[in-house]
Order: sequence, then structure tokens, then C-alpha cells
Amino acid sequence: MKYAREIKVGLLATICLFLLFFGFNFLKGVNIFSPTNAYHGVFYNLHGLEEQAAVYIRGHKVGQVDQLHYDFANDSAFTVDISIRKDIQLPQGTQMALISDGLLGGMAIELQLPEEWPTQTLSEGNEKDLTNEGIIKKGTFLPTTYVPGLMESLQGELVAKISNAVEEIDSLVAQLNGQLEGNHIKTTLANVDRISGDLTGVSSDLKRLMKTQVPTIVNNADTAISNLNVIVSDIKQADLKATVARVDKAVDGVNGLITDVRSQEGTIGQLIYNKSLYDHIDATVISADSLLTDLKAHPKRYVHFSVFGKKDK
Repeated sequence: MKYAREIKVGLLATICLFLLFFGFNFLKGVNIFSPTNAYHGVFYNLHGLEEQAAVYIRGHKVGQVDQLHYDFANDSAFTVDISIRKDIQLPQGTQMALISDGLLGGMAIELQLPEEWPTQTLSEGNEKDLTNEGIIKKGTFLPTTYVPGLMESLQGELVAKISNAVEEIDSLVAQLNGQLEGNHIKTTLANVDRISGDLTGVSSDLKRLMKTQVPTIVNNADTAISNLNVIVSDIKQADLKATVARVDKAVDGVNGLITDVRSQEGTIGQLIYNKSLYDHIDATVISADSLLTDLKAHPKRYVHFSVFGKKDK
């Protein structure tokens, strides 16, 4: 019975050590009750990968990074040890990719399966359907690759855009230097000075015109408007109704004259529409013309007298 207390203390220490070991591994994300398979990969740059980082297959966490070994004497300095669930079997062609895990800059491992491999998870239940050549043995070094994250992609695009902007700025500076060397800037400034002087002269002329000519023009316009107002006032005061009545009366007289002409009763109507009267007048005119012709040819027959008072026959 004298050892009963020591046994209890030892048993309690053992339980505490087990709980400490289990809790430490639990905090690290390791399930000590789940068997795992280990695989390895070699990287030149870890980009901030740390132990206990997650291992994914198509976005599903299947394990974690156990240890990181480095040997700077080799070109590929870092060896990454990962462990995944034992029920997950990797087909040939699987590679270990270093990826960005979130926007905070954390890194993780993704096991990229070949595209022709079935999408369902391999387990011990269907292991008998596969040949040994189609499964990667545990402890194998997998081929590795690096997948740039979103921030690195944006940084690359930003650097490319900045480079293009810098090239354009260099080109602009070169053109500006060429302009300065060719005295184009001096010529341009001289032209600007000349144009400024011309504008100053035009401004002076405009001011002088505003002081001298514009008041006269405004006075003339006021006089014209006053005269126009007087004319409008006279037109308003005129007896337009009486004038319109007189015009109507004159139009009625013209209409009556036209009516008389068309009625063939008046003198003008008879002259226009009576052919016999027209013929008589025409015959009279012809006779008068013959008489004038004979008078011109033989004037003595009508107005000549002899010295003795005798009239020629």
C-alpha cells in the first residue's frame, strides 16, 4: 500500500502527457487516430509555406504539411513532407502544387490529379479495381509546380502596365527634348507672344469703337425707332376705312367699265365687237390716208392761186 500514491501520481502524469500530446496534435490539425500516408516534394522557393499548412485535393482538405527540410547547397533547397488520409490513394500523374490559400498571403499544397482520372475519391473499397502501376506508393517524391496567387497576378499586370506607362513617358520626354533642340518651343512662344500682342491691339480698337461709334449707332437706332413709331402712329390715326371704301368704289367703276365693254352696248364695246363699224373706220382711215398722199403729191390743187387771181384747174 505504500506504493499506491506513487502509482496514482505516475498514472496521472501519464494521462496528462497523453492529453498534452493529443491536444498539441489536435491544435496542429493532426488526428492521431486516423492513419495517414506520407509523400514528399522538392521546391526551389516556398513563398511563405509553413508547417501544418493544409493539403487540398480539388478544394477539399485531405491532409497537412508535416515538416519542411532545407539544404541551401542544392538548387532545389526545400523538401516538403506532407501526410494525407490513408484512404486517399493518388494516381500516377499527380503533382504537388504550391498555391495561395486565401487573400491574406497564406500558402497551401494542392494535389493536382490528372484530368483523365475519375472524379470520385479513391478508397480502399475500390482499390481492387486498380493495378499497382496506377497508384503512387506512399513515401514517393511527387513532381512539383507553383501556381501564382491572385495578388501576384495583379502585381504582374500592374508591373506590366507601369512599364508601358514608363515607356510612353520616355517617348514623350524624347519628343519634348527633340522639340526643345529644334527651337520649336521658342518659335511657338514667339507666335504666342505675337498673337497676344494682336489680341491686345484688337481689344484696344474694340474699346475705342465701343466709346465712339457704338453710342452714335445707338442714337441713330433710337431715332429710327422714334420715326417708325411716328409712322405707325400716323397709320393708326389714318381713316383706313374711308380709304378702303374709295378703293372699293374705284374697283367697282373699273368693273362697270369692263362690264360695258363686254356688253357690246357702249362705244368701246361697239368698237371691239361691231365689225362693220370697224370696217367703216378702217375705210375712213384709208380714204384719209389717200387724201393726205394726194395732198402731198399735188398741193397746188388745193392751196395754190396764180398771180392774177385765177385758180388752177
